[in-house]
Amino acid sequence: MTAIQPRAGIASSLTQGQLHPRTPWVVFGLSLTAAGAIVALIAMATGAEFSIVGTILLGLLFHIVMIVIISRQVEGSRTATDRFVTALVAGAFLIAITPLISVLATVVINGSARFDVTFFTHSMRNIVGEGGGALHAIVGTVLMTGTAAIISIPIGLLTAIYLVEYGRGPLARAITFFVDVMTGIPSIVAGLFAFALFALFFGPGVRMGFAGAIALSVLMIPVVVRSCEEMLRVVPNELREAAFALGVPKWLTVLKVVLPTSAAGIATGIMLSIARVIGETAPLLIVAGYTASMNYNLFSDRMQSLPVFVFTSYANQGVDTQAYLDRAWAGALTLILIVMLLNLIARMIARFFAPKLGR
Repeated sequence: MTAIQPRAGIASSLTQGQLHPRTPWVVFGLSLTAAGAIVALIAMATGAEFSIVGTILLGLLFHIVMIVIISRQVEGSRTATDRFVTALVAGAFLIAITPLISVLATVVINGSARFDVTFFTHSMRNIVGEGGGALHAIVGTVLMTGTAAIISIPIGLLTAIYLVEYGRGPLARAITFFVDVMTGIPSIVAGLFAFALFALFFGPGVRMGFAGAIALSVLMIPVVVRSCEEMLRVVPNELREAAFALGVPKWLTVLKVVLPTSAAGIATGIMLSIARVIGETAPLLIVAGYTASMNYNLFSDRMQSLPVFVFTSYANQGVDTQAYLDRAWAGALTLILIVMLLNLIARMIARFFAPKLGR
């Protein structure tokens, strides 16, 4: 028998009718260029400022239309539909991340003007114009947030252990219900609760850092409970049953088996809960108050925090307006960097405590 020879001029079916991998990126670049030119012409004609957001949105629209047309001509309707959906998903991602990039860029550009040594080594005592810093606010934020974490982490973790390992019946359902309610309460309500609580013991008008820590702990506890509860439920029941089969008591199983297995997720959830409450302004403005001086005592007098520092610097501008605005932007940049550092620490802890799968 003679072998069937392929006809000349027919390309392989694996490469026929496929766009080059770089084609979508080239089309996207050309679409952004065309959109930028159109937006620039409109801005020049109307006297308005050049809109980066408008350029991105118009460029995404051009990109979707062009990539679908080119793909339909070269690859067929089925692949063109796939590229259309891919372009929509990528466009949605870019639209979602654009405000974040814009906020970060704005804070970095405006906050770098006062991001110096003086800002981190001086307070605002006797400062009415240029100069001064946010040392008192950074110290207050660390003290109040740290105290709130010391209060919230044991309560939240033990509550989560009870709900997962021991809780059955009406009590467990009631605790779950109240945790869900606490998760959704506004932060101002937590501040009012702490203010009313301390007003019962110290009288009306009380302001102290410990009250701010209590307000933050009210917001932090349900987040810790929820995150720890989910991580404890992820632990396979086979591990618990194996420990019980060896005669290990339940409390020791939780301590030696369940908690080490879920330690990475628990640590991540705790760090994220701290990052969630460290930027709260309303409760601290009510119960911790405002001060321009250093205060290391949580149980005496007012205590400043970074969110309140940023708010007051922007809301109560003095004679030198730009100096107050620069300090506000620098405080916001410091707060963002602290939150980013906490997230990095959470990832490192999760990586360190993650179960070793290899032998």
